[in-house]
Amino acid sequence: MKDTINKNQFINWFRSNEQYKNNFSYEGLSALFDYLEEMEESTGEELDFDPIALCCEYSEYDSFEEFQEDYDGKELYPTLDDLEDYTTVIRIKNSDSFIIQQF
Repeated sequence: MKDTINKNQFINWFRSNEQYKNNFSYEGLSALFDYLEEMEESTGEELDFDPIALCCEYSEYDSFEEFQEDYDGKELYPTLDDLEDYTTVIRIKNSDSFIIQQF
């Protein structure tokens, strides 16, 4: 048995949860939801809504420099395009922010 949730329900769950409300920005949540929906459509496989797993699996960064500091990756990942060779990068529209799948 699966529940279907829309983008507003997805965003509202995170924004209203005291423990997880700061994991992603509003724009990040919107981009993550769109990415997950596209993944469902391309694979034909329905995903379970597991917000805690999403918080463990994905991280949002305000800038590429912030990512490089976190991962000490200036040599391994000189550009965001290089990073895409190693993991999923979800770019957030009209922003320098992005979400990566942790690795």
